[in-house]
Amino acid sequence: MNDEVSSNVMVLAEHTGMQVSEGTYELIGKARELASALGGVTEVVLLGRRAVAARLDGADIVVSVEHPALEEYLPEAYEQALLEVLAQRSPRLLLMSNATIGLDLGAALSVRWDAPLAGYVSALEIDGGAVMATAKILGGKVLAEVELPGERGIVTVLGGAFSAAAGQLASTPEVVDVTPPAGLDALRMSLRQVFEADGGDVDISSADMLVSVGRGIESQDNMEIVLELAGALGVPLSASRPVVDAGWLPKTRQVGQSGLKVKPKVYLAFGISGAPEHLEGMRNAELIIACNTDPGAPIFGVAHCGTTVDLFDLVPELVDKIRG
Repeated sequence: MNDEVSSNVMVLAEHTGMQVSEGTYELIGKARELASALGGVTEVVLLGRRAVAARLDGADIVVSVEHPALEEYLPEAYEQALLEVLAQRSPRLLLMSNATIGLDLGAALSVRWDAPLAGYVSALEIDGGAVMATAKILGGKVLAEVELPGERGIVTVLGGAFSAAAGQLASTPEVVDVTPPAGLDALRMSLRQVFEADGGDVDISSADMLVSVGRGIESQDNMEIVLELAGALGVPLSASRPVVDAGWLPKTRQVGQSGLKVKPKVYLAFGISGAPEHLEGMRNAELIIACNTDPGAPIFGVAHCGTTVDLFDLVPELVDKIRG
């Protein structure tokens, strides 16, 4: 084990097959900025599929761990492999996405690596050598600025917080291979099956306009009014996670970190409060128009314009106007 902490900033790469996630490039770009301020370099941990290293050209060093158990995401396997890498490389910071993998692993790694954890982070900087993170709490209604104490830390970052372009450079990183830990041959957890998203539905990620609905619609019976609006405009209907979890729309219509990221020219949000998970899926829309009766709803923090009129009063009026 390496007891000396480096000034390097490490990113956990997320990939599906050979496809690297956009969020990984966002983290690499921020890692380069932080590493420069700390006097270190940017390292990217690649678990499984060593060939993906060629796509991580924003890194100075790619730390690769190859093992059959790492071909697909498996929490127990990733945790063991990451602990081995952290023990050998001792970075100043580990950055992960605040999505499935980061939420799975952040707390466990914080305990086992003995490092403070900042989650739901939307801003990150070095101030006089100290790591300062801004975290969104209470559903994004409060921003908490915290300092990560000690000589190392873990940060899980909200998608869309940083530029992906800053993490994509025309360079060739050094690849360092780490021997996989023996525990990967005796895992208690196994992957049985990977389910692909259902085909045949509309692709909301390519739509120029979306009508999107959230918990404020209240019941499945009320979905008809937003369906009418989407139909009158000739655009798809999408939703925040509560609507999909309730079974009122399929998973293919979910906007957010655990759904799809969308960048339409116009995003019409009805009854959506604006939880961080949802905002990171749609904040890059060119024009965001929000309707929510709560004037303090986080959705208004990203909306270009909005109203607190009740959606049940507004939507029928819009349908009538559109249909003439």
